[in-house]
Amino acid sequence: MNKNELEERLIDFAVLILEIVDMLPSNRACNYLGSQLERSGTSPALNYGEAQFAESKNDFIHKIKICLKELKETKICLTIISRRMYIKNADKLNSVINENIELINIFAKSAKTASENRSKNLN
Repeated sequence: MNKNELEERLIDFAVLILEIVDMLPSNRACNYLGSQLERSGTSPALNYGEAQFAESKNDFIHKIKICLKELKETKICLTIISRRMYIKNADKLNSVINENIELINIFAKSAKTASENRSKNLN
């Protein structure tokens, strides 16, 4: 997958997250979770855009790790929403959770590879 495909995938994921937020009922818990999910679920697309123009390898790795942290936070938020059964469309929610997990795996591998490559260049 090239960087443009990953960027598009992250943008699509952010759109899905916003759709999930819009599906949440209006109550105190969902307002809180929705606000948190909105931030953490859209952040990876924005941070990945920054990573593409990183000023150094260290800056790139840092921004990729921010994407990873936000994706993990999103997964926890989605899991809470799922366990509380706030979303009636379980198929849609499960597909978003599955995409979230795939993105976590991509960014974990990317962070690891970038860190290893940086270490090799230092030697």
